[in-house]
Amino acid sequence: QVQLVESGGGLVQAGGSLRLSCAASGRTFSRYVMGWFRQAPGKEREFVATISWSGVSTYYADSVKGRFTISRDNAKNTVYLQMNSLKPEDTAVYYCAAHPAGSSWHSYAPEDYDYWGQGTQVTVSS
Repeated sequence: QVQLVESGGGLVQAGGSLRLSCAASGRTFSRYVMGWFRQAPGKEREFVATISWSGVSTYYADSVKGRFTISRDNAKNTVYLQMNSLKPEDTAVYYCAAHPAGSSWHSYAPEDYDYWGQGTQVTVSS
């Protein structure tokens, strides 16, 4: 069991940056694959990025590749999403998610993740 709490969202102008954090409870955080997803009004929840439990492997949606960076600090039970060159179309509620898995597992599907945070709003103005 793991509980997730996101923070760091806010309002930013296009071209700006934000760093989201997701703090996890539980002693086995280092054995969870972590993901970031987002959901804009009227749209389905979509994959943004995921990171293996070791932090060695990362995967990104094409729409954020080169602009966003996912990372984790297992000693702090925290996963981050650094978002640069933000665009208005990045506006959404951002969620972190967790799935207990081995080092080779990754998924872009929200339904494959077991635990979710409450979300943090990111708004990018043009």
